[in-house]
Amino acid sequence: MTDIATRLKRPGAVGVIPTDTLYGLVARAADEAAVTRLYNLKHRERKPGTVIAADIDQLQSLGIKRRYLKAVEQFWPGPISVVIPVSDPGLEYLHCSKQSLAVRLPEPPSLKAILKQTGPLLTSSANLPGQPPAQNLAEAKAYFDNNIDFYEDGGDLSGRQPSTVIQIVDDAIEVLRQGAGKVG
Repeated sequence: MTDIATRLKRPGAVGVIPTDTLYGLVARAADEAAVTRLYNLKHRERKPGTVIAADIDQLQSLGIKRRYLKAVEQFWPGPISVVIPVSDPGLEYLHCSKQSLAVRLPEPPSLKAILKQTGPLLTSSANLPGQPPAQNLAEAKAYFDNNIDFYEDGGDLSGRQPSTVIQIVDDAIEVLRQGAGKVG
């Protein structure tokens, strides 16, 4: 798995890897050129992806305020992405001027080991707008062909769901997308 980290540390690198949920198109969140490239590959302008990290400290080092992270840490590790406010002007390239970002701390030790080496990763399902997420590498390659740097085979991920996406509004949990993680 360290080979994935080495590849992702190259400036501007974008790859497809199995995440804790689906195959994800990934780039180091601190690498603005890689993030821009990922969004261009996904044809996204104002729809940010999800930042995954090994721990809260990594998210904080990226510029996300600890108070927002501490308030939602009970949902992690696991397949629950939490949309939190992000006001740091240096992170606009990540949140696409939305002033918020979905973040998640995945559970699988193999993915956490990669994240410990790369730092937080921006991820988005490996598909194009309006298309189903890739369930295997052949489907991911059909979407992105040679336009990305590498593909990491994690087998057939058929039947896996994306993460559940929530946000906290006035101390209440609002489910924006029901997925693999159960809330409540």
